[in-house]
Amino acid sequence: MPSSPSSQARTGREAAPRRRPGALRRTGEWCARHFVTVLVLWVAALAGLQVLQHAYGGDYSDDFSLPGTQSQDGLDVLKAHAPQAGGYSAQVVLHDADKPLTSVSDQVATAVADLQKLPDVLSAQSPLPSSGSTPPPPPDPNTGPLSTDQKTAYITVRFSVQPSTLDPSYLDGVDKAVQPLRSAGVEVEYGGPLGELARPEPSDRTSEAIGFGVAIVVLLIGFGSLLAAVLPLVTALVCALCGLALLGLLAAAATFATVSPTLATMIGIGVGIDYALFLVTRHRQNLVDGQDPVTAAGNAAATSGHAVLLSGCTVIIALSGLWVSGIGFIGKLGLAAAVTVVTAVTGALTLVPAILGLIGRHIDRVHVRKPVAETVPATENAEAGGWHRYAQRVERRPWWFLAGGVVLVAVLSFPVFFIQLGHIGDGADPKSFTDRRAFDLMSSAFGPGSNGPLTLVIDQSKVPSSDRSALADQAQKALTNVPDAAVITPLTATSDGDVLTATAYSVAAPQDGRTTSLTNRLTDDVLPQAVSGTAADTYVTGTTAAQVDFLDIVSSRLPLIIAVVVALAFLVILAVFRGLLVAVKAAVLNVLSIAASYGVVVAVFQWGWGGPALGVSGKVPIESYVPMMMFAIVFGLSMDYEIFLLSRIHEAWLRTGDARASVAHALEITARVITCAALIMVSVFAAFVISDNIVVKMLGLGLAASVLIDATVVRLLLVPAVMTLLGRAAWWIPRPLDRILPHLDAEGGAQPSGKPPAQVTEDTLGGRNASAP
Repeated sequence: MPSSPSSQARTGREAAPRRRPGALRRTGEWCARHFVTVLVLWVAALAGLQVLQHAYGGDYSDDFSLPGTQSQDGLDVLKAHAPQAGGYSAQVVLHDADKPLTSVSDQVATAVADLQKLPDVLSAQSPLPSSGSTPPPPPDPNTGPLSTDQKTAYITVRFSVQPSTLDPSYLDGVDKAVQPLRSAGVEVEYGGPLGELARPEPSDRTSEAIGFGVAIVVLLIGFGSLLAAVLPLVTALVCALCGLALLGLLAAAATFATVSPTLATMIGIGVGIDYALFLVTRHRQNLVDGQDPVTAAGNAAATSGHAVLLSGCTVIIALSGLWVSGIGFIGKLGLAAAVTVVTAVTGALTLVPAILGLIGRHIDRVHVRKPVAETVPATENAEAGGWHRYAQRVERRPWWFLAGGVVLVAVLSFPVFFIQLGHIGDGADPKSFTDRRAFDLMSSAFGPGSNGPLTLVIDQSKVPSSDRSALADQAQKALTNVPDAAVITPLTATSDGDVLTATAYSVAAPQDGRTTSLTNRLTDDVLPQAVSGTAADTYVTGTTAAQVDFLDIVSSRLPLIIAVVVALAFLVILAVFRGLLVAVKAAVLNVLSIAASYGVVVAVFQWGWGGPALGVSGKVPIESYVPMMMFAIVFGLSMDYEIFLLSRIHEAWLRTGDARASVAHALEITARVITCAALIMVSVFAAFVISDNIVVKMLGLGLAASVLIDATVVRLLLVPAVMTLLGRAAWWIPRPLDRILPHLDAEGGAQPSGKPPAQVTEDTLGGRNASAP
């Protein structure tokens, strides 16, 4: 009579020679035994990195270019032929509700002259007609620079560098230049990138405090022990501070976006708490099982620590996939987050065991209720807990739980079919921001399109001089009655006569879809037709045009990034768990959970369902790079819970050979940890919705929603239901594929050295476990 898979697995394990402890176990035990040395090294590293960062750390800025795009090429043409008309423009908006601005013409002239003298300023254009001259009639509709009632105007200042990248002290010179106007009772606001420079310095301390406060409450309620609750928070904070210092040093060598430290803080604290929690929970259960503190810490590092290492690698792989976009700005955001993931993994494998060694058996001495570690599976003589009963229900009715999870994901994902990518304009910022006030003044006096003018460039340097007049007439006719254009100014030639320029104003705000359509229509159709039959080249440039080009690039490369990240994560899961259907299931369910989180973001921000409650004015498009960032981050983070749950299922499967019971067993002992870890990460991410930065709000809500969906609907409904339905087939892998894949162990050390984990092959499905050890 053939033996069962479970008896074969037990026989193989009993016959296996005892192998030398793995590197993670030895590291964990060494750190727990020599905790003084490890703690001193970490304190020295933290202090040293902070000193280096303050001395040599770089600044963050949003100064990035898109080489090879038509907007960048057009800017380069302007810089070559009309330096005063090129560069980066910003508006200084003037408004006086009581009197016309012509009554303060002297102050306006003084302000313009002083602005012109500032460093990095190419030109400053007065909005008022010169003294004694008759002002030209305003265009219809009036797009400025002086409103019809003469109570609103804007000074156009062109900079040789992106104003938002300048040091905030630069504003002292700007404030001094416009002080005569303010003294005369004129309201002065800064628009565009100059207004971005004037925004208050972002601070994440309130968000971090909220996240930490909720984490303490969750851990105390979930596990009862005060030290066990505080330990993950302390280690996560230390690791995040080290990671941010390293990021600051990297910023001295490369340009990172201003949102980079916030993103790195969100990810670093979230995964840092999770990783430490996984090890502490396993360590405490080892203590309950009778192990001494050093051995318990070593075993926790060898098991849960190995899962943390694999999970961290998966997160980093997913973040590295952002470089596929080909945009350095996006790739560096992934790099910024990866830095704190590395420090979180390092801290979990060294700092956590050291503190556990220091605490010893006193980890549960101070508690608010009876301390618990993992949920111990119920036996015949033990009363079953709530998670045990839930696991049994999933095992008995997997189809019901699968259907319920699919319906929930489908409902949450529905809004994603209406997603509108774009750029969030200044109109969504708080009214306390000067760029928001400038936006409102401009929109009221000159129409919403005045906040995002498009510069049209026709390079006729290759056109013979005799043909240029005809070209100008032909182009001017083509620029008449363009859909979605409120007005397009007449073409004017540069001083050398080689370039024609004009300005187009949209009927809508820069973030509106109609402005994007106008930009694409001018670039692809109107301007090429305007110069057809000639050797002239055409471009649409300016800040708004560059944002549209950025949107087009991101949209075209998002599918590639999704494919790369999913494929890499699929290979990691396949190599770890040796189950083809397990890997397919992980990839599919993670994509579904991300789609659901996209739907939540679209409903809140784009549809306006709750946006005002989060401090967002009106409905806004989804920032073009947010879905890309969310996918890489969420797909990586979701592997935390995926690997943690699957490793326990796999462990039970190797021990018993009972696929269905293994799922219920793993769900029962991991549900508490996964639920607490998810609540903590959700609170950390959700706390960032109080940020003044709309993109940070969007990322915070999106990441919080995705973790909540992943840890509840996916991990507690879909994964156990699918794994139960698949049964032993979940662990099937074709023999040729099994031979070429590297053997990685999810929670290191379960199998004898030199032998792969047991898996299901063609022979196993036929009733013979040929691959059992």
